[in-house]
Amino acid sequence: MKLAPLLSNICIATSTLIIVAQPAWAEIAQVTDVRLNPTDKGLEIILETADGNTPRVFPVSYKETFVVNITNTQLRLPSSQDFRANNPAPGIAAVTVTQQTANSVRVTVVGTAGVPKAEVGRSDHALVLSLTAPADTTAQKPQPTPIVPQAEQPESQTQPPAETEQPVESTEGEEIEIVVTGEQEEGYSVPDASTATRTDTPLREIPANVQVIPREVLEDQQAIRLQDALRNVSGVNFSSSFGNRFSFFNARGFTLAQLRNGFRDDFNASRAAAELANIERIEVLKGPASVLYGQVEPGGIINLVTKRPLPDPYYAADFTIGSYSFYRPTLDFSGPLTTDGTLAYRLNVAYENAGSFRDFVDSERIFVAPTLSWQLGPNTTLTLEGTYLHDERPLDLGLVAIGDRPADLPFSRSLFGPQRPGLEFDEKQGFIYLEHRFNEDLSLRSAFRVTSSFEGRDAIIAADEVQSDDRTLPLRISDFDQYYDTYTLQNDLIGKFQTGSVDHTVLFGVELARLTGRFPEGANAYGAEIDIFNPVYEFSFDPLEFSSGGYSETNSIGIYLQDQITLLDNLKLLIGGRFDSADSEETFIDSGTTTSEASAFSPRLGIVYQPISPVSLYANYSRSFVPQVGRSADNTPFDPERGTQYEVGVKADLLDGRLSTTLAAYQITKSNVLTTDPTNPEFSIQVGEQRSRGIELDVVGEILPGWNIIASYAYTDAKITEDYTYEVGNRLNNVPENTASLWTTYTIQSGSLAGLGFGAGAFFVDNRAGDLDNSFELPDYTRVDAAIYYTRDNFKAALNIKNLFDIRYFEGGDSRTTIVPGVPLTILGTVSLEF
Repeated sequence: MKLAPLLSNICIATSTLIIVAQPAWAEIAQVTDVRLNPTDKGLEIILETADGNTPRVFPVSYKETFVVNITNTQLRLPSSQDFRANNPAPGIAAVTVTQQTANSVRVTVVGTAGVPKAEVGRSDHALVLSLTAPADTTAQKPQPTPIVPQAEQPESQTQPPAETEQPVESTEGEEIEIVVTGEQEEGYSVPDASTATRTDTPLREIPANVQVIPREVLEDQQAIRLQDALRNVSGVNFSSSFGNRFSFFNARGFTLAQLRNGFRDDFNASRAAAELANIERIEVLKGPASVLYGQVEPGGIINLVTKRPLPDPYYAADFTIGSYSFYRPTLDFSGPLTTDGTLAYRLNVAYENAGSFRDFVDSERIFVAPTLSWQLGPNTTLTLEGTYLHDERPLDLGLVAIGDRPADLPFSRSLFGPQRPGLEFDEKQGFIYLEHRFNEDLSLRSAFRVTSSFEGRDAIIAADEVQSDDRTLPLRISDFDQYYDTYTLQNDLIGKFQTGSVDHTVLFGVELARLTGRFPEGANAYGAEIDIFNPVYEFSFDPLEFSSGGYSETNSIGIYLQDQITLLDNLKLLIGGRFDSADSEETFIDSGTTTSEASAFSPRLGIVYQPISPVSLYANYSRSFVPQVGRSADNTPFDPERGTQYEVGVKADLLDGRLSTTLAAYQITKSNVLTTDPTNPEFSIQVGEQRSRGIELDVVGEILPGWNIIASYAYTDAKITEDYTYEVGNRLNNVPENTASLWTTYTIQSGSLAGLGFGAGAFFVDNRAGDLDNSFELPDYTRVDAAIYYTRDNFKAALNIKNLFDIRYFEGGDSRTTIVPGVPLTILGTVSLEF
């Protein structure tokens, strides 16, 4: 049996400002004690860690604040979760160590006459922050007066400082702040990602445009569906919903593949819209990605990274209620199952029940996702993950086009009746992740996924376009069941070595996949009509026409090799290639069996040069591969469809690393596109070509403490360059020339209103061609959203307003009878508790 592409488990710890990507099962350092040691120059803050683990430290400077992020770390004091000390040393007014969230700790040092200079030191069992206070002739030498915990440890005051490494001095200002975070962190800017390389690599060292949407953005915007989140990324556009059941997206003019922890999770594996209840972050890689992921369109990939078990107890509950009878409770529980912490769990549960601004459209969704992580030994971890999703909703294809634009209909109008049950969907997924580290330079990752999904359709939908009277729409009944199963296995061997002064990180992988589908006998009935301007929901259909059942099977294998080469500290090269082979067979009782085979080699070459530390210049060349299914007049097999990209860009970290920017320019040519044979219209020929060129800009991060921003702009020129079916020069459908987004939040940091926050955003989408014929156009729009929230201790309340000005807009559509209307003014209120 052959099995298909996937990516190993990607779960990367993030933090407020700067983070280090680590595997989900990486051992988290615990700070077990905080000690203060006055010195002749100022003060040492000693953070003792358990089991000899020392966190990695990354400094970031503000104008008036100096921040040090300590990643993959949690605060676990013996007597309290808080530590406070007033006037511990000359020039230092206060030191506080407080638990911000269940997995976030903040240490704040306030100076009396400016910011102390800081050096960061490490030892086997402690992290030492050595502070030198600015001169203050009026200051006396007070003794430390801890507030919490009550019990002092005087013997620690005389211990010598740990051996220091890589000293870091602060800039001038008023306070020093150290943020210690675990898996659930705050912050919009994420500097590391695994999707582009399958290795934990800083974004500045990846020769590609990769954008990350962390959990905090999802929560601030109340992004319940994938399209709510992806509107923050430059050039990513919603295409269609396939009848309100699945969301399709494009970038750079072409379709984006969807993955979950690196496994293909698009319409061939999952038949319903993605659930975000157990998603920690979303990573978007733009451009051809076949070098690591096999059969994908040249637009790129969306990778959903799921939450992982935490080493300490964590309990969170949310309840959201909103417009159109929407309500949605969620639970997120995690913690250890054994006293030594080697076995940990996580459980995410969501229930959703909602009406709609669309007539006759009600939905219900149940989602359960348990996860277990077992530390089999110091170098081996096994993680088991499961998901169950049940979804029911009508099949709603949306509105229709008349002439060259969408029909002028109320957005609430459904072009089907209330008597049909619509869609019923059940999906079960199981994941196994195994990682073993042979030594510091060699590791093996294996992952296996199996899915089983059922989709039942019993609905009334459009049978054709609106007739010549511009009001009569033919209808049909569609009634059938579908069953899909997937089996996917992936193995990655990662090795690090040197050849002379050149460093290498080599990835060798093998992926196997099988996808099967079963289609029992279905039925259609035609003959009914509806007046779209004066609908009467009573239909008379012709007798049912039964279709025969069938079976399909697709097998694939991919073998890939990648080398990340560090030629110099500021010059890095990425070289990779993959060979794919796929075969498929489809059998229907009344029409026999058709088979197809395809194979291709997909290369990638990239280079990154950093003229100065915060700036990276990059360029890449890459190709994509998708097998083609169809019939030619002489029965000649079709070559795979290929995408070829050339891209250049610049990445920069501004404001001392708090703000990350990416500017990219690219050209993609998609060749071997099937088009109708002009001499034999019942067959196809392979001469079609499409081309996309564009510029993208993304900005994300924290401008000042508490002030976050995520913004984007994209210009995309995507059109047909060769074809016999469509006119050369036609725009590709659902691809706006210009898009822009801006979302920003500010949270008051101190005083009686601390924890009160505000958010606002605007999202612009240019006009789009509705189909490849360019027979109609979807108009441009600008949607404005807003939010207000309040956080105190473990409680949070939020009010999100979507489409604040209640504009009328269309999200997308892939034909004249499947135009998706945008959601009107919607208000969501959420209450959250976290322990």
